[in-house]
Amino acid sequence: MDLMKGKKGVIFGVSNTHGIAYGIAKQLHDAGADIAFTYAGEAMEKRVRPIAESMDAKVIMSCDVTKEEEVKAVFEECEKVYGKLDFVVHAVAFAKKEDLMGRFVETSKDGWDTALGVSAYSLVTICRHAEPLMNEGGSIFALTYLGSILSVPSYNVMGVAKAALESSMRFLAVDLGRKGVRVNCISAGPVKTLASMGISGFSKMLKAAVARSPLHRNVALEEVGKAGLYLASDLSTGTTGEVIYVDCGCRSAYGSAEEMDILAENIEL
Repeated sequence: MDLMKGKKGVIFGVSNTHGIAYGIAKQLHDAGADIAFTYAGEAMEKRVRPIAESMDAKVIMSCDVTKEEEVKAVFEECEKVYGKLDFVVHAVAFAKKEDLMGRFVETSKDGWDTALGVSAYSLVTICRHAEPLMNEGGSIFALTYLGSILSVPSYNVMGVAKAALESSMRFLAVDLGRKGVRVNCISAGPVKTLASMGISGFSKMLKAAVARSPLHRNVALEEVGKAGLYLASDLSTGTTGEVIYVDCGCRSAYGSAEEMDILAENIEL
């Protein structure tokens, strides 16, 4: 398949072969895309570099997305190597472990600033520096989650960060739309990744998603990757400012009759 043949772009956030960012990168690479990779500091290089090299990456750079000069440097290098870009993938999120446990009301100011800075404002920084390099019809998209619109247990401040990310995406879609560049989000259902396992009670989230899903299963990494391929490619030229849900229908359903029976038995009115 050569859907992305001749297309060039950069992915921020691949960290291992089990994450959503990798699932997207693999689909893009298999479809013919030329991908630049970034990694978050020296500690992550040993994980990311082999992945990037296996996909014949011409650009592999360290980038702390909270530091504007590092983001700028990535796009300057991409301009030298590729000239113009066709897609940018934002797959970066972080919150302090203690802020993903206990009560949301206990969130510290520093924890709030960290989560929103890394997970949401970084999209603004990336778009600002990507805009001059984007070809008309280009695509930028970020990864979000249902916790942006629902109070998901233990997701806490990350839910606020994802809500900010989605809102920022809509404003960015208007700004960049004047140049024919699309900006969207993918909201994947819970996927078992190294990052997600840091969320307290994540195993319960997986089980709840199965119970609520009309397809009675969790989404596969490959399926999220295919959604990324759709957004990065010319198949989605009419789609911008949108949150694309890839969650087996979890968002759209209250749950199965069996789940409702279980809930009813445990709730006193």
